[in-house]
Amino acid sequence: MTITTPAPAASAAEPFAVELSAPVNLRDLGGIPIAGGVLREGLAIRADDLSVITEEDARALVERGLTAVIDLRTGDETAITGRGPLAAQPVAYHHLPLMASIGAGMPEEGPAALEHLAMGEMYARMVEQAAPQLASALAIIALSPGATAFHCAAGRDRTGVLAATLLLALGADDDDIVTDYARTEANMPAIHERMRPAMGVLLARLGFDLEQLSAAAISSEPMEVSMRTMLARLRERHGDALAPLRAAGLSEDTVARLRRRALAG
Repeated sequence: MTITTPAPAASAAEPFAVELSAPVNLRDLGGIPIAGGVLREGLAIRADDLSVITEEDARALVERGLTAVIDLRTGDETAITGRGPLAAQPVAYHHLPLMASIGAGMPEEGPAALEHLAMGEMYARMVEQAAPQLASALAIIALSPGATAFHCAAGRDRTGVLAATLLLALGADDDDIVTDYARTEANMPAIHERMRPAMGVLLARLGFDLEQLSAAAISSEPMEVSMRTMLARLRERHGDALAPLRAAGLSEDTVARLRRRALAG
């Protein structure tokens, strides 16, 4: 099934036909050890692009208790696919982009900037620069009556950063945070295939080639290097990895509410 959405206003391109498909990097964070116990299922779901899921998958998520979606994509990404089938469901929508645009987020240093160590450095800067959005996202998860799903395009980088900050707030150990992040590594071939239609179009408009960027991102190092680097850099610079979020408004009341909700039976 396809849906047709308008191209960004600034582009003269033809409307883009979006092929709806099941997500390939979606998982409930339930089961991860946190302070005081284990994170329950039905609180937080991380995913790759939810704007192009099938109508059947959208209904299934709502039936599982989804009540809110946090969209971490940029405005140029949302202009291509919009909210997708979830827009027809009774789900609150929150657009909290962690980057100004895809073009602004492309590495000036070339392919080397896509290696896992460099990606971890970029994640740390993202936490610092997008701390208000991340703090808002944690407040949404704390206050939503049901499950909150958060996504970007691949469900790895921006989604991984938000998942890490959530797990830090819940008192998870670094090894468990890294393990969750690294679970995406096995899904990367399917993620690139699923991203190709929409992201390929957007990158082509910006003068980039998705296939070349995907090939450049292949590394002999395990993907977990990125998340360990992010955590290390934040602590080196701030002591507490969540310090940028606390300075941006993340309160102890929000953290306490998150922990209560995470442990509720």
